[in-house]
Amino acid sequence: MFAIVSLALFMSSVDGTIVSTALPTLRRALHAPLNWASWTITGYQLGLVVAMPVAGRVSDQLGRKRVFVGSAVLFTSASLACGLVGNVGLLVALRVVQAVGGGAFMPSATGIVSDAFGAGRDRAIGLFSSIFPIGALVGPVIGGVLIAGWSWRGVFLVNVPIGIVFTVLAIRYLPASRPIGGRTDIPGALEMGACILAAMLAVTYLGYRHSSPTSAGFLGPLAIAIATGYWFVHRAGRVRDPLIPVHLLRGKVFVVMNVVNFVWGGCVIGLGALVPLYAESRYRLVPLEAGTLLTARAVGEIALAVASSLLLRRTGYRLPMIVGFALISAGFVLVALRPPVLGPYGWLALATAVTGLGTGASAPAANNASLELSPDDVGAISGLRGAVRQAGAIITVALVTSYVARSGDEALALARAFEAFALLLLVTTPLVFVVPDHVRLGAGAGAHTVAS
Repeated sequence: MFAIVSLALFMSSVDGTIVSTALPTLRRALHAPLNWASWTITGYQLGLVVAMPVAGRVSDQLGRKRVFVGSAVLFTSASLACGLVGNVGLLVALRVVQAVGGGAFMPSATGIVSDAFGAGRDRAIGLFSSIFPIGALVGPVIGGVLIAGWSWRGVFLVNVPIGIVFTVLAIRYLPASRPIGGRTDIPGALEMGACILAAMLAVTYLGYRHSSPTSAGFLGPLAIAIATGYWFVHRAGRVRDPLIPVHLLRGKVFVVMNVVNFVWGGCVIGLGALVPLYAESRYRLVPLEAGTLLTARAVGEIALAVASSLLLRRTGYRLPMIVGFALISAGFVLVALRPPVLGPYGWLALATAVTGLGTGASAPAANNASLELSPDDVGAISGLRGAVRQAGAIITVALVTSYVARSGDEALALARAFEAFALLLLVTTPLVFVVPDHVRLGAGAGAHTVAS
């Protein structure tokens, strides 16, 4: 059971790092400007933002196995379609569909693991989360090889045989869970998706050289984003079964964790995906070399992720998050600097490995910190956490690529972006002290009341 759900997350992780490696090649092949080619990343992340909280609620209501198998079929089918398209607009649309399938993996799989391991779920979920860096470890290498020996289409088609295998295994071996019933808040999902999409359009518009923050092309989508975001939060307090329970949006600790996860996602998932583009732009590294920089990050992440998971009950949540955020920030600063030693590839590999160490140290604690506050909402919390992180990644990639598209020096602009987000993560770090350091396992809703 653990192996099957881990394989699904492995495939999702591989897909993310492969596409990051392929971005420069894909951009040239489809003749797309950078601020729109980057939507092949952010379009996927948009689908994740919408799908994760929906899948979290649906997996609680309809059963984990049903949602997991359905998402596997959708993800695999969309991967096949992505590998066959011929223009960037259709590819972005299919990436959103692919993400709807991929976004359902984490909430449903987290629920399956939580149900199976009971009181030991904190360690099981921590180990479960370490699957991501393993996928990130091999993804860039596979992507570089596929691009060098075939084309960018291979980065999507490689998902098809893997998806077929684990879908069959899931149908055969995953245990069924008891549905709890209730309604799924589809209008809420559409409101949240519209909010993020409008914000993406507003930021992307600024990527054009002659655009202005006072123009209708920016202010119109921005107004829609603000209005739909407000209505989403307001509506959550009025409907019977909201997409995200209102206490997960308004409770003090949850608000802080949502801010922390937003910035963490922007740095680790969003900005980290642009490292290969930076390496190719500034140092003219070939795609395989640039892609393996994400492998170096994954090595650093694996080095600490398992140990951090096993030590959580001793260290608490705050210490590994603080150490991890500091390491991620230091790694980004190193990425932006010109190499004093080792040469461009060696220096960037060292710098990204440092960010990986920070990710490995902080991820298990960040994954469990909010989850332990309200164990009865495990599906909704894991979905919200993933959605908030992906939203941070979307806004980060849109902001950075729009800024780079307007600049006269693409490489220098990317370097400044790494420095700016290193500072942002450090500024966010003191919020960690609002998060409870230890929460009694199995406390249920009462834990939320005490912690808030």
